[in-house]
Amino acid sequence: MSDNLIRVEVASERALIVYFEQELSTKLAAIISLFCQQLGQHRGALTLEVIPSYTSVLVQYSPFETDHFAIQKLISNVFEQLETQLADTSNSSPTGLAQNKAANVVELPVYYGDEVALDLERIALHHNLSKEQVIDIHCEQLYRVFAIGFAPGFGYLGEVDSRIAMPRLETPRMTVPKGAVAIADRQTAIYPAVSPGGWNIIGRCPIAMFNPSTVPHMPFSVGDSVKFKAIDKVQFVELGGEL
Repeated sequence: MSDNLIRVEVASERALIVYFEQELSTKLAAIISLFCQQLGQHRGALTLEVIPSYTSVLVQYSPFETDHFAIQKLISNVFEQLETQLADTSNSSPTGLAQNKAANVVELPVYYGDEVALDLERIALHHNLSKEQVIDIHCEQLYRVFAIGFAPGFGYLGEVDSRIAMPRLETPRMTVPKGAVAIADRQTAIYPAVSPGGWNIIGRCPIAMFNPSTVPHMPFSVGDSVKFKAIDKVQFVELGGEL
């Protein structure tokens, strides 16, 4: 991890964007998480907003308090410190270090019943598995929140076990229910609201993914980990789920 692996560009008069010259991976997500944690420590002094994505980080600042030259220098300094930290620690794995720094695991209940799992049987047939096996594989994985986008509260979680990975639908659905749990390629997600969508639906979660009247607004943040837990229909309804 060095400056030749990143690229910093001016995004606007009050923002820089840091591009990582790597493909999306759990290791890269861990490095980005660590970078955001350390850069975020300067948030108060410089009025920074640090917004991570798959392979980049948007850094916003107040042009009345600083400029992009100072922020670019800060970014370089943070990378130097992070590089030293990773080299000095006995736990040299970025993934392990990130988990130690922010071991926030969010457990989310999912009802995998036939009336909500619209594509579960097709996934099972495609992989020569039973529906129960697909559910077990989906629940046994610990997923990292790579990014939040598409809609408020829509978290891109990865990576899905290759045994149940599925490409997006050739023809997206015009309406996907709120709370639908779905798979697309090596990622899984929960639809936070009714919307169109082309992911394969395997269940439904009764927990709201976005609520502007609560703090925090979402049950997870980028860098967190998510674990799914299978529940039955009675539990789903008791938790506020709607069929």
